[in-house]
Amino acid sequence: MPLLLPLTISCGLFGLGLYAVLARRHAVMVLLGIELMLNAVNLNLVAFDTWWADQVHTGQSLTLFVVALAAAEIGVGLAIVLALFRAAGQVDVDEQPTEPADVVEDGGLR
Repeated sequence: MPLLLPLTISCGLFGLGLYAVLARRHAVMVLLGIELMLNAVNLNLVAFDTWWADQVHTGQSLTLFVVALAAAEIGVGLAIVLALFRAAGQVDVDEQPTEPADVVEDGGLR
């Protein structure tokens, strides 16, 4: 398989993820965009590992590291989104309170 095909698909995935991060206001959609960008990086790593055909398989090893990083990122990210929803009642990124004085001690808004 030529190297151009996975690189083209990876560019498309990264572009979709970048659009989701920059244009969406919903926090879960932003996390989904970050996951798409990480998957595009994984595709690049595996494609170049196959193209270079080295003995160490560095691209595949780094891909496993990125998958573990993505799993940790989505766990922490969803916990933050859940905390934002409990505190503000919404997960719209642009509409979150910016001042700490707006949030009372029990997690609700004043």
